[in-house]
Amino acid sequence: MIGTYAAVLAVVGASLAIGQAAIALCGGRRWSWLAPAVGLALLCAVCWGTVRVVGDGVLSAIAVLVLAAASVAYLRARLEGGVEALRAGWPVALIALLAASLPFAVEGHFGILGTSFNPDMSQHLLAADRLAHGHGSQLLNQGYPLGPHALVVALNKGLGVGLVQGFGGLTIAVAVLAPLTALAAFAELRPLPRTAAALLVGLAYVVASYFAQGAFKETIEALLVLAFALALRESTRTWTDLPLRLLPAALIAAGSVYVYSFPGLIWMAGTAVIWALAEYAFSRMRSPASGAVAGVPRGAEAAPPPSTVGDAAATGPAVVAPVLLASLAFLVLIAPEVGRMIDFRNFETFDPRGPGLGNLFGQVSPFEMLGIWPSGDFRLAPGDGAVPAAGYYLGAAFALVLLVYGAARCWRRRESALLAALGAAALAYAAARVGGTAYASAKAIEIAAPIAALTILLPLLSPGAGGVYPSMRDKSAQGRVEALAAAAFVVTAGVCSLLALANAPIGPTSYSPALTGLRPLVAADSTLVLASDDLLANEHGVPYISWELRGGRVCIAAAGELEAPPPGVRFVVTEGASAQAPFPGLRARRVAPPYVLWEAARPVRGQSPCPLIAVRQARQGPAR
Repeated sequence: MIGTYAAVLAVVGASLAIGQAAIALCGGRRWSWLAPAVGLALLCAVCWGTVRVVGDGVLSAIAVLVLAAASVAYLRARLEGGVEALRAGWPVALIALLAASLPFAVEGHFGILGTSFNPDMSQHLLAADRLAHGHGSQLLNQGYPLGPHALVVALNKGLGVGLVQGFGGLTIAVAVLAPLTALAAFAELRPLPRTAAALLVGLAYVVASYFAQGAFKETIEALLVLAFALALRESTRTWTDLPLRLLPAALIAAGSVYVYSFPGLIWMAGTAVIWALAEYAFSRMRSPASGAVAGVPRGAEAAPPPSTVGDAAATGPAVVAPVLLASLAFLVLIAPEVGRMIDFRNFETFDPRGPGLGNLFGQVSPFEMLGIWPSGDFRLAPGDGAVPAAGYYLGAAFALVLLVYGAARCWRRRESALLAALGAAALAYAAARVGGTAYASAKAIEIAAPIAALTILLPLLSPGAGGVYPSMRDKSAQGRVEALAAAAFVVTAGVCSLLALANAPIGPTSYSPALTGLRPLVAADSTLVLASDDLLANEHGVPYISWELRGGRVCIAAAGELEAPPPGVRFVVTEGASAQAPFPGLRARRVAPPYVLWEAARPVRGQSPCPLIAVRQARQGPAR
């Protein structure tokens, strides 16, 4: 537990400091809630750029420490609004931390997130272990983006925490940083609605579901896509006079390359193009005589929305220099990764004949993106859980109405960046659904979820000029209806997110690549694994072991429970360094701490059903 939370503190603290320093270097004097995303993007890029230089991660740890310390020193006399930011941010950070800790509290221990939901963490742990020891790996050779893995290695070398604790800490930190980033859109709200809205955007249902299966890359990418849209939004609001106002967006986009490789740019590029077209269209729609926007009543523009203040800077010649500078910085930052991006295009995920479903049961409903989906397992179809199918469709219909209403309000308010991100997310999902796999389209739904939640909540909660956005203090009939709709959405969607978090399985507390290393030896033969009772009963040991030794027939039983191996078993795996065979007729084939591989001295014949410890499986409960 201490190691996990130490990693959380390190990632959150370094991201805030480094991100705000980068924004300050761009000319921003006041605290910006885009700092968490900018800082995390830079951390992933810096750690990957240094992890293989010398020390196998030691240099990465030193680089993070130096950058964080230098950032704090740089900001001491330059930061404005720090006290207000602390006042707004600490409730969000604390509640997000508690929510992200819910899976570990329910399971009663810290360990590998998502075991029995998703086996991918096995490959990530193996890749990080190889990086920490200066070795290559399959993911490394395939061009797989390893920025987060390098950050975990830096935590391992700098804090002395295990890789399991490092990945757990990074995943929890992202769950804290995402709601903090959402505060950039809700700065004008009162404390209660501001906190609730930020939490719901950052921990939307599908994001919480991916957190529950340990899918840290997708949760990071969802955070970066949200932050990219908000950075474009700020460039036409509070940073209009800064020559480098688009550089934070460029830093976020570059960071996505080191987290998600070239697919991460699909949402960024789509958002940028649609945003530019929308800004141009809005500028053309403004009347030279009155300054009114077509379709918006003249009275509603009595006090112009903040987004109209920077029209010239956003659409005129003055935008050319910021675009060129941001583009140049982006190209320089991603240049070292271009070769690996080219290699990654052949990764199995992009092959329609590859793992089309992955760990899914079928196509995931796009309505899950809307946040109201009362199931602890996002993979289940409506009605397969405790709630009737009608409950799913009613919740989705309610959220869909709010999404359409919110999008219409955002159009009137000229929320071009937010609408652009929503449009890009919809196009990305459509492309994945038509030309990709169910696995890819589910990821597109997860990445779109925070944008959808923001589109719903921002118009319902934010006070605005001329009543374009209803104030929470609005006593009119429309204002009351909107306030009730916002409260209903926050409560129902929040309960769904908590349900997903509470259902997250937690696997073993530690990891060793030794078990995976035995897989080539046992090949397609039958293998019996004798594991501890605690691992099998409390840490989802059966699916964990089965995946680590996948390929052959794997039997699993508690140590000391069998008097002889089942017929047909050639290999037996035990834990510990004991020189005594667990059964007669075995000889030690390999010692790979903490495991010993034993081989039958005589040829094996026949097979019988594997003992899968039915009592302990029942205690674990059914797969969720």
